[in-house]
Amino acid sequence: METTPLFEKQYKLFFKEFGIAKKMVLSTSLACHVTSRMMSIIQIDDFFYFQTDRTFRKYAQLLENPNVSLCIDNIQIEGRCKEMGHPKEHPRFLSIYEKAFPHSFNLYSSLQNERLFQIEPTFIERWIYQNNIPFIETFDLKTKRYCIEKYTGV
Repeated sequence: METTPLFEKQYKLFFKEFGIAKKMVLSTSLACHVTSRMMSIIQIDDFFYFQTDRTFRKYAQLLENPNVSLCIDNIQIEGRCKEMGHPKEHPRFLSIYEKAFPHSFNLYSSLQNERLFQIEPTFIERWIYQNNIPFIETFDLKTKRYCIEKYTGV
C-alpha cells in the first residue's frame, strides 16, 4: 500500500518529537504469560533498539513470541522484535547508546551474553491534548493509515 502524504508527515513528526533515547516499559509474553520491565530504548531510523542478556526470561520470550509492546507516558507502541546479534557488531547503536545511557553501556554492552534487538513498529497510539481537549492519535503501520480522533468518552 502506498504511503499517504499525511501519514508520512505525521509519522516523521512523531519520531522527531519522540527523540533518540527513552526509558520505556517493554512487555513480552509467552504461553499466555505477560511480563513487563523498564528498558533503555534507542530510536534509529524509525526502529527501536535495546539490548538484553540471552540468559534472561525476556530473551526466551522474544525468541518464541516476537510480538512486543513499548509504553511511555501517553504512548503505546506495538511491534515485532528480532535479534540482531551482539551489540558490538552494531557501532551506530553503540555510539548512541553510550551517549544516552553511559552507565548501562559500561556495565553491559561488552558482556558476552548481551544481544541487540530491533523492534519494528506495527501500531502506535498516543493521547495528545489540544487546548485541553483529548485526542487519540494512531499510526497503523500495516495499512499506513493515520488517524486522529477527539475523545468524547461516549
